[in-house]
Amino acid sequence: MPSDSDEEPRVPIVCDDCETTSRVPLSDAAETIAKHNEQLHDGDDVAQIDPDVVRHVTDLAAEDLGLSEDGA
Repeated sequence: MPSDSDEEPRVPIVCDDCETTSRVPLSDAAETIAKHNEQLHDGDDVAQIDPDVVRHVTDLAAEDLGLSEDGA
């Protein structure tokens, strides 16, 4: 039987400074990023959710809210 985390969407986390990418459950993303940045980058915001994913989700939300140029 799959666990909840197996069914939960996973998001790509990237760190350009470390040249690493990983995929984590969405519910763990903020904690994973904070822990990575604290341990490896003195708390600086270096690791993040893949910017392309963030941009896509933002575009979808704007479209749903009628805020995008295409949705006008």
